[in-house]
Amino acid sequence: MKRFDISVLGKLNGDLILYGLPPVLEPEREHLANDFALTLASSSTIFAHNISLLGSRVGFTSCIGGDPLGKFCVERLLESGVDVSGVKSLAGKNTGVTVILPLAEKRQILTYPGATVDLDHTHLDFEYLREATHFHLSSFFLLRALRPKLPEVFFQMKQAGLTTSLDTNDDPENRWADDVKAVLKNVDVFLPNEREACKVAGTGDVDGALDTLSHLVPLVVVKCGGRGALAKRGIERLHADSLSVQPVDTVGAGDSFNAGFLHKFILGADLQDCLEYGNVTAGLSTSRAGGTEAFRDRQHRQTFLRRHTKAH
Repeated sequence: MKRFDISVLGKLNGDLILYGLPPVLEPEREHLANDFALTLASSSTIFAHNISLLGSRVGFTSCIGGDPLGKFCVERLLESGVDVSGVKSLAGKNTGVTVILPLAEKRQILTYPGATVDLDHTHLDFEYLREATHFHLSSFFLLRALRPKLPEVFFQMKQAGLTTSLDTNDDPENRWADDVKAVLKNVDVFLPNEREACKVAGTGDVDGALDTLSHLVPLVVVKCGGRGALAKRGIERLHADSLSVQPVDTVGAGDSFNAGFLHKFILGADLQDCLEYGNVTAGLSTSRAGGTEAFRDRQHRQTFLRRHTKAH
């Protein structure tokens, strides 16, 4: 019996989200927001927090600074039931923060990576990482010090008998270097959004990306926002519609999809059920501000999941 269902490796930082800004931000002007939220941020952190509250046993590995924001992030993970034994606090470093400006057309995302850039292989406890049945990594391109070692990390996880998954997230440099393909050799489930899938595959459309990536990874799952999600496994191709809900905030919806999908995947559910549950948990995420707040409200979470899971 493994200690965890899933071992998660990636960024750990906070989100500062400013709401109610004007649709256009003019240079050298002071613009007023009408509300804000300070909450957990980063793909891996939102994912770990939310999959834990779905019932998976989670071990988390990352780095934080020795500052109040780092303490806040760790406490939030602990409240959700995540084991944080793998989180290292680096003296003299600051925890990262992302400032999100959800404007009318598209949101602006500004990130200070903080201690994340210092996370390297010396901070990893491989015995701890292997104490799970599944291994997940997010924010591939932001883990700069660890990135050269990630092919070896995934290889070791596979050698130890874990199933594996990857969500690269965006590449801030927009280079999409081929080293990610060395990691994909030992990935069982690849979970990009449409843009990320096309960038990694080097194609201009999601259908071409699915075809290309399915030759590299056994299971490719592409998140298409309001149009649901696509999956390809060998010659099998599936689609699941997104929920018909009015979103309050889409921050973290993709990470929440990952949480729902992989929670069911680890339990051995069939692929269509995994897709549909991922869309339910993504919809849940959008019902409150921030990527974790809808999950933190136990009654709201349980009522939402019960209502929409029955519908599926």
